[in-house]
Amino acid sequence: MPKNSKVVKRELDDEVIESVKDLLSNEDSADDAFKKSELIVDVQEEKDIDVEEESEVEDERPAWNSKLQYILAQVGFSVGLGNVWRFPYLCQKNGGGAYLLPYLILLLVIGIPLFFLELSVGQRIRRGSIGVWNYISPKLGGIGFASCVVCFFVALYYNVIIGWSLFYFSQSFQQPLPWDQCPLVKNASHTFVEPECEKSSATTYYWYREALNISSSISESGGLNWKMTVCLLAAWVVVCLAMIKGIQSSGKIMYFSSLFPYVVLICFLIRALLLNGSIDGIRHMFTPKLEMMLEPKVWREAATQVFFALGLGFGGVIAFSSYNKRDNNCHFDAVLVSFINFFTSVLATLVVFAVLGFKANVINEKCIAENSKTIVKFLRMGNISQDIIPHHINLSAVTAEDYHLVYDIIQKVKEEEFPALHLNSCQIEDELNKAVQGTGLAFIAFTEAMTHFPASPFWSVMFFLMLVNLGLGSMFGTIEGIITPVVDTFKVRKEILTVICCLLAFCIGLIFVQRSGNYFVTMFDDYSATLPLLIVVILENIAVSFVYGIDKFMEDLKDMLGFAPNRYYYYMWKYISPLMLLSLLIASVVNMGLSPPGYNAWIEDKASEEFLSYPTWGMVVCILLMVLAILPVPAVFIIRRCNLIDNSSGNLASVTYKRGRVLKEPVNLEGDDASLIHGKIPSEMSSPNFGKNIYRKQSGSPTLDTAPNGRYGIGYLMADMPDMPESDL
Repeated sequence: MPKNSKVVKRELDDEVIESVKDLLSNEDSADDAFKKSELIVDVQEEKDIDVEEESEVEDERPAWNSKLQYILAQVGFSVGLGNVWRFPYLCQKNGGGAYLLPYLILLLVIGIPLFFLELSVGQRIRRGSIGVWNYISPKLGGIGFASCVVCFFVALYYNVIIGWSLFYFSQSFQQPLPWDQCPLVKNASHTFVEPECEKSSATTYYWYREALNISSSISESGGLNWKMTVCLLAAWVVVCLAMIKGIQSSGKIMYFSSLFPYVVLICFLIRALLLNGSIDGIRHMFTPKLEMMLEPKVWREAATQVFFALGLGFGGVIAFSSYNKRDNNCHFDAVLVSFINFFTSVLATLVVFAVLGFKANVINEKCIAENSKTIVKFLRMGNISQDIIPHHINLSAVTAEDYHLVYDIIQKVKEEEFPALHLNSCQIEDELNKAVQGTGLAFIAFTEAMTHFPASPFWSVMFFLMLVNLGLGSMFGTIEGIITPVVDTFKVRKEILTVICCLLAFCIGLIFVQRSGNYFVTMFDDYSATLPLLIVVILENIAVSFVYGIDKFMEDLKDMLGFAPNRYYYYMWKYISPLMLLSLLIASVVNMGLSPPGYNAWIEDKASEEFLSYPTWGMVVCILLMVLAILPVPAVFIIRRCNLIDNSSGNLASVTYKRGRVLKEPVNLEGDDASLIHGKIPSEMSSPNFGKNIYRKQSGSPTLDTAPNGRYGIGYLMADMPDMPESDL
């Protein structure tokens, strides 16, 4: 192919038939000549082609302003609330520091290879999730639609959590913080502490009663919580305004939303390390329990966390990478973002347990003080002899070590009577072993810890602003996973679609801001994403490795990156990752079957949580969430397999290229025997009538529809052709 304008201007006598791969890989200074040329298309059914006018698509498709903006977008999407309130819990629960080893192994086996796969297909095909999987195999086009459905389900409740964070953020500008102490209730005769708060704690009461005003069961709606309704509306307005211009608007916000959480985490870590007890929390956190590594449950939970931490299957990764240049080194991006995600989780774990260590130390000091008073009372009453207490110990100002010494002595001397004394051992480990995650960590445990901080309102503002930013970063990727594929496929205006999507999501999201809304959040979190996303990613892996062909995909990567990826990825994609994902799917199904479907309801009279099973209609909703999320996959397969929708196609096999011009030859022209259309650039040509239309028909017209970006071509919508040979990426 010509490499410069001098060669282009040579005589056009010699006709050269070149493969599309060669044609596309040599777009350079001859591009202007292509734009003014014509295209001849021959029918040769034995060849596969990808005839996409790439330079035009690249010129007209939005692009990231810089590589940093793109990396921050991917980091913002993958690093979310789960890194702060899920990973530390799993780390503590599954062996402390020992948990990091299976997590790292699974990150290398499942996380990075599959993340690299999604980045590659998005960057190479430059479409959203629907277009990518349609392109690879029309029968598997349902994978993209399933991703969109899951994204929508997750966006519905994820933004509710951002709304909760906005509420706490707005309440943090006061001293003392409103959840610092239990409220007092006055009646005609006297004032007393709110019984529900007295039985639980100030932060627990504030969360369940003041913030959520929660009902006692999922069946008891209780009407809308107007405070949370306003916060949910504010959250959707922020998301809508940030996403309305696509990456042009959301990309700029990423600089703040992605970087600010790191500033807050580092500030929290430095502050927490200066507090008493923080080292105890970190030591407890990273003390390895190596025996737990042999338990299958630890590996299953580590694999699940790796899977969801990187945002696999949502379509957001594909959508963001589709705005990259084709020669971007997406392998470097995959490794970089994956390890940033991992180190963010470790940083968040350090912060969480440093703060919880401080909180445990405060509670432990109170416990020691109260129990010391009890011991003094028993000494005065004669229940305990003064002689057994060491003389150097002053029970009015006792240290933790001295208290534990006294406790052990009393336990040995009063062996039979000891249980009746109701003394507490006051071990800091007991408090740290109370594993909390999710909303329990963010809105109860962490808020309680911050009430003991000096200048607690400042730290509360910072913490909840960090949660808002973490949530928004993930929401941008989730909404992009819906908007980009739909815009690419149906050619609707992005601004209108974004507004409609956010408005619809807000209206449906009102079920989450009822008094029973927290239970619906739990339901959606447990059932709307886990299994459907696993199935989606398994199908993605199969589509690339076995349907498209792993060897062909590796060649495409070499052509795109300029170097051959390590052979490691070949074996991961073809053998290891599919087997690991299938094992994870089976383990998740078994675990779901063994775990009774239900939720933790807050019982006002008891001021405690109680596990309740879902009612019959709740079980139906749980099943529907999973079925609706995965339904597009078999539906599209059946439609394409049985040709239930007339998706006509033409077989296009090769491009006839003359030096200096590309000629376009219509196939089976109806009513026009002219073999060439001369003297017009593609945008000026009249549409030739193909016997079989290669684009989706809009109104039954046999004429050729306009290709993406207003050009005539045989690009993206070739995916609609059931009989079309699979094109190279």
